[in-house]
Amino acid sequence: MKLDLSFKEIKNDLPAGIVVFFVALPLCLGIALASGAPLFAGVIAGIIGGIVVGLASGSRLGVSGPAAGLAVIVFDAISTLGSWEIFLSAVVMAGVFQILLGFLRAGFIAYFFPTSVITGMLTGIGLLIILKQLPFLFGWHSDFLGEESFSQANGENTFSAIEHAISLMSPSVIAISGISLAVLILWDKYLTKQHKIFQLIQGPIVVVLMGILFTVMLAQAGSPLTSAQMVSLPVIDSLSSFADELSFPDFSQIFSIEVISLALVMAAVASIETLLCVEATDKLDPAKNTTPTNRELKAQGLGNVVSGLVGGLPITQVIVRSSANITFGAKTKLSAVLHGMFLLIAILALTTMLNLIPLASLAAILIVVGYKLAKPAMFAFMYRSGWEQFIPFFATIAVMIVTDLLTGVIVGLGFSLFFTLKHSYKNSYHFKDIVTEENEISTHHIVLAEEVSFFNKPSILKKLNSIPKDSKVILDFSNSKSVAYDVIELVKDFIAQAGHRNIQVETIKFDHSAK
Repeated sequence: MKLDLSFKEIKNDLPAGIVVFFVALPLCLGIALASGAPLFAGVIAGIIGGIVVGLASGSRLGVSGPAAGLAVIVFDAISTLGSWEIFLSAVVMAGVFQILLGFLRAGFIAYFFPTSVITGMLTGIGLLIILKQLPFLFGWHSDFLGEESFSQANGENTFSAIEHAISLMSPSVIAISGISLAVLILWDKYLTKQHKIFQLIQGPIVVVLMGILFTVMLAQAGSPLTSAQMVSLPVIDSLSSFADELSFPDFSQIFSIEVISLALVMAAVASIETLLCVEATDKLDPAKNTTPTNRELKAQGLGNVVSGLVGGLPITQVIVRSSANITFGAKTKLSAVLHGMFLLIAILALTTMLNLIPLASLAAILIVVGYKLAKPAMFAFMYRSGWEQFIPFFATIAVMIVTDLLTGVIVGLGFSLFFTLKHSYKNSYHFKDIVTEENEISTHHIVLAEEVSFFNKPSILKKLNSIPKDSKVILDFSNSKSVAYDVIELVKDFIAQAGHRNIQVETIKFDHSAK
């Protein structure tokens, strides 16, 4: 596996890596909390996702970390297995399975996701980011920052959490949120065009530093933010305390049915989520590079093996981090590696300062990322592209918002498949409208498609049944490279029964001996 790391674009990758670090840090903690795992496990997974997967991956701008889509599976698995250490052995095994999938070239699955569904997933993620960050923007949330599903662990849902947050809004937090959003918009729309210094120092970095300053000022004024309104990291004050936070897998049940079954499920879900994010990230990439999907599966597998060995959560490529990476100017994979290194440095040396960052500042950054993914212009563009593009696009978004990412994608794929089958039904043959008279017998010429699948059987059957009595039909297979067994049997049955209706049948390049 090549470690093709370049420092040529460090002037762009360094600030982008810092931004992704600030986005990733609370997500790591939130996903760990949602998974019922030690908070430190989320940070470990973020470090491994940045450094190990970042180095091994062929993705130019993708960023990996703990998987929000696996949170429910992890939560149930820890409870079922009865031990965090045994669960870690399942993470290691899942990584091994992903590496095998890479060598088996299973990455081709990524190319079966339609553009409308991938675009819908990106737009849905953007809307979810905005909706999920609004409570933090108002200064209240009793759950975790990495949540993606509609129904929340505390019994609320996306919309009731926003309503609750509005009723409990904090004036000081609203002030931080408003100033943060204003700075981000000003930086993006005006300042970056005025001077290179504003391109080097990214708006989100300024917003985070301002947030720390506001926290200190509010505390000195006697109106401090609550702990629930700020980042909360475990304080590591020495290498020994860092080592104490690490966990190691218990391999005593590694070959049990429960562990292997869980590993297979995690490998499958993590691989699908990664491949979806790979497609989405490549679509966002301004240079339109194509990620080698088999290499990505191997890199993710390696990351999960290492994460499991040192006490981290399972890892996938994550679209929130990847889109933030692209939005703030990353050019190479160096930005992903740097974000992992910043997480490591932060957890070793900067936890006291990082715990002064208001969640409202981070929420403002994420809302800007969300808006850039879900611009109103995208809805208009997809609508103009026609119903066959718009319906899967919109269905993916709508279902994602009220359920979760994977369910939304599955529903979007279902609509795309419906339109594909509809086209297949219509385009299974070409019927020549010109009817000739030969010995006073009407002749109908049916030219079968290049690929004739069992999906085409209903339309072909309908056409054959419409052939009138006392006529002749020519079934032309000269263009057909592949004909499904079901269609071959259908044609044989038609030929056998055609005499009862006085229909003469002529076939061209039809293999009567095919079985």
